[in-house]
Amino acid sequence: MNKLQKKQAALARRHRRVRGKISGTPARPRLCVTRSNSNIYVQFVDDVAGKTICGVSTLGPEFKATGKSGATVEGAAALGAIAGKKAQESGVTEVVFDRGGHLYHGRVKALAEAAREAGLKF
Repeated sequence: MNKLQKKQAALARRHRRVRGKISGTPARPRLCVTRSNSNIYVQFVDDVAGKTICGVSTLGPEFKATGKSGATVEGAAALGAIAGKKAQESGVTEVVFDRGGHLYHGRVKALAEAAREAGLKF
């Protein structure tokens, strides 16, 4: 097993551990964060119905209008604010945070704090 495979296996193991403890409901959907080196993707998921309520990413037009990069903490904070606003428009006020196996640090933390400032409760 090479270094990349070990990193991917560790991420999958952490994500499984997190997902074993949390689940989204219609009242409190799961705010699911997926992160790559250059982009961040956010979805609001109702696991009971198996449906995605809404989602945003650094590749979307709302984020592109900010002129920031998805690979930076500032870009993650901007995406968190956009995600919080879009969730409010979809009728979501409370969520369960799913960090996707990533550490609550850097871009993931900035996104979560910006979503809280935008009005989401978690």
